[in-house]
Amino acid sequence: MVGTYQKEYEESIREPERFWGKAAREIQWYKPFEKVLDDSRKPFYRWFVGGELNTCFNALDYHVLSGRGNQLAIIYDSPVTNQLKKMTYGELLDGVSRFAGLLRSFGVEKGDRVIIYMPMIPEAVVAMLACARIGAIHSVVFGGFAPNELAIRIDDAKPKLVVSASCGIEGKKLIPYKPLLDKAIGISNFKPEKCIIYQREQYQGTLIQGRDFDWEKEMVHASPVDCVTISSTDPLYILYTSGTTGKPKGVVRDNGGHAVALKWTMKYLYGVEPGDVFWAASDVGWVVGHSYIVYGPLLYGCSTVVYEGKPVGTPDAGAFWRVISEHKVKVLFTAPTAIRAIKREDPEGELLRQYDLSHFKYLFLAGERLDPDTYYWASRLLNRPVVDHWWQTETGWAIVGNCMGLDPLPIKAGSPTKPMPGYEVHILDSNGKILPAGAEGIVTIKLPLPPGTLLTLWQEDEKFKQTYLDMFPGYYFTGDGGYIDEDGYVYIMGRVDDVINVAGHRLSTGAMEEVIAKHPDVAECAVVGRKDEFKGQLPLGFVVLKSNVQRDHDEIKKELVQMVRDQIGAVASFKEVVIVPRLPKTRSGKILRGTIRKIVDGEIYTVPPTIDDPAILKEIEEALKTIRVESLYHFFNLFNKNGI
Repeated sequence: MVGTYQKEYEESIREPERFWGKAAREIQWYKPFEKVLDDSRKPFYRWFVGGELNTCFNALDYHVLSGRGNQLAIIYDSPVTNQLKKMTYGELLDGVSRFAGLLRSFGVEKGDRVIIYMPMIPEAVVAMLACARIGAIHSVVFGGFAPNELAIRIDDAKPKLVVSASCGIEGKKLIPYKPLLDKAIGISNFKPEKCIIYQREQYQGTLIQGRDFDWEKEMVHASPVDCVTISSTDPLYILYTSGTTGKPKGVVRDNGGHAVALKWTMKYLYGVEPGDVFWAASDVGWVVGHSYIVYGPLLYGCSTVVYEGKPVGTPDAGAFWRVISEHKVKVLFTAPTAIRAIKREDPEGELLRQYDLSHFKYLFLAGERLDPDTYYWASRLLNRPVVDHWWQTETGWAIVGNCMGLDPLPIKAGSPTKPMPGYEVHILDSNGKILPAGAEGIVTIKLPLPPGTLLTLWQEDEKFKQTYLDMFPGYYFTGDGGYIDEDGYVYIMGRVDDVINVAGHRLSTGAMEEVIAKHPDVAECAVVGRKDEFKGQLPLGFVVLKSNVQRDHDEIKKELVQMVRDQIGAVASFKEVVIVPRLPKTRSGKILRGTIRKIVDGEIYTVPPTIDDPAILKEIEEALKTIRVESLYHFFNLFNKNGI
């Protein structure tokens, strides 16, 4: 018998207009769309052409008008400030409509851009929805980004107005945002007309007269405004990818396709119902925050958790379990790196046993490859489905996943399961030929992409084509390598440039990481390739041990080398392991493999603007002295000298 997933998937590929036309019935349209899919300008596909709606109306007004105004919309939990605040849909609608009125009074109109540079506080959500309400295009920049990075985004988006806060709090460290914003505007070529600043009690920013305005003082006199009518294909937001070199890419998301796709995923992928508490432990500055802190849960009528804290250290490795217990969270969506951090600090799960998780149903993971060891650890600890899924900033929602709201498929550790409805995934070789089951190659998606994925890059249609479409005509290039097994399960082995060539053999660093992660003493790891005159490239492993490990490090290194030799083969030439206190990562949890690899090989690089905790660099400096790759030591020393 064909399962529900298989039926839905096949219909989405064979009859995409029928499939997504049905999904679109769940959205409130001011004007019905004339065509589900417009393919008249290939490869620039458009969804629900002719339709008119408002995303904010669907996320707020609709629920209030349906009699659910007293249901919780936002649960703000901030262990770093000891604050807990809850807002109903009615209260959130009131704040959003008045802030939208404030934006309108400052001259912001439909099509204008607004940059939002905020910490994880409810006001960030209010600002995003207020922009959607009046048709302004928001571009959220991760709070605390360096002034130069913020200036680049200001120059590209050319915002009429910037919404920011006086400060953010990262763990125990206060980060003043206002001086960073002032410096960014000072060095940018384009000058926003006005800034609205939310003054937090932990730090008061200095306002520049005539340009800067106090959020709370201005809101006293703000008048609410209604939703404006937006075309389905009009942009909802721009989200810049955090590239480490060159100009960031401004991913453009539409209104109609975005609303249809996200609302569909809440029920069928994440398996929640209206009224459930959904928690995406991310940041509004990242795509996960856009899709599943703000828009997805509110479009579907869930309560969403806005968490200002860390998985460990605020105050301990039981922080996530506390939030789940206190707020009766049904689904948690976070990154594997967060679970690995918890595993490292509390490997036996002692802290979890202090909390009631009876309401908790699923743990979803994405953002980095989920290694089998972390999957098994979390599965045993929670005794609940741990669901890997794979997607990108560009797609806005999962490419590959396991639909908990349909018929969940058997889980295979190391695979995010099968393609989601709407995504026809193929593995190609470098010549564009489709590879058979089990053969590793380049992961691509046959066009058209489903609703909710990127329309283009902001004012750069040609760059959009060059970056994603020109390499394999008729396909979207994901940039990832992997394979599909004989059962149709997709395996993502890492970025294409993370495949190394050892003496003519193409080997995946992701496969080596999978082996290393199985070692009982290893909390997390990364493998990069470095140039070698004799073999072309050789793998170099970085390992973080669990906090309770007391064994001799040299013995652990020998064991890791032997494991890779036993499970991948001598061909891998894996001989060098470095044990470090922590791995350098972006603020979203991705390990900076690409940058480390460039430094190892002596290539030109730039300091990543997205690097996480600066203290990590001093911690690992001594460890890096043991590596006979001089450039690595200089790389981390440079970070310290610059105070990054």
